[in-house]
Amino acid sequence: MTPPVLVALDFPDAASALALADRLSPELCRLKVGKELFTRCGPSLVEQLQQRGFEIFLDLKFHDIPNTVAGAVRAAAELGVWMVNVHASGGRRMLEAAREALSGFSQPPLLIAVTVLTSFSQEDLSELGETGSIEERVLRLARLSAQCGLDGVVCSALEAPLLRRELGPDFQLVSPGIRLAGDSADDQRRVVTPARALELGVSHLVIGRSIAGAVDPLAALQRVHAELQVAPHGQM
Repeated sequence: MTPPVLVALDFPDAASALALADRLSPELCRLKVGKELFTRCGPSLVEQLQQRGFEIFLDLKFHDIPNTVAGAVRAAAELGVWMVNVHASGGRRMLEAAREALSGFSQPPLLIAVTVLTSFSQEDLSELGETGSIEERVLRLARLSAQCGLDGVVCSALEAPLLRRELGPDFQLVSPGIRLAGDSADDQRRVVTPARALELGVSHLVIGRSIAGAVDPLAALQRVHAELQVAPHGQM
């Protein structure tokens, strides 16, 4: 069974991303390719990572008219990625179009939706005209995603217990903002440790700087696994 760790390849070039991948193990993690890296390097970088044995979360957060998003999600499936995401705030028609685009694939990628970015604070949300809390918006968008047939959502680990209770044990909860104890939070506002995230009910942990910025990335990844092995599990 592949472990729940997703290592974020937050690099501006293929050489740096591949260099980190070569210091990790596909038996211990999957890899996340985001906007900057994919825009610079394209599908060929994803294919090189797959050739090294890694499953890929293509983190491009599609948000556009339904037909455009459907085409983008279909292209991701044809690339053979393990997971792809869209913005839940794109609405029901967009989410349903994305889901339908994957219906013809025998092994489609997991399709998940972004609720509220983990860099957002309550102040940020209020500035956009939202009168409710972050938790209320997250739950509303997660429910919509589930209704539209998506496999799960991206959320802060702090929202995981609420979503787990509301949406059940099989709904995938993917949480960025995971840091090893003592590491800087950087631009993330809502961060937790790997063990705490698992305890809260998170399905997949996105870890960037704690591994990518380590002197020995493999040792840091192994430290995460050691922490997870002794962590109590949430209501999964």
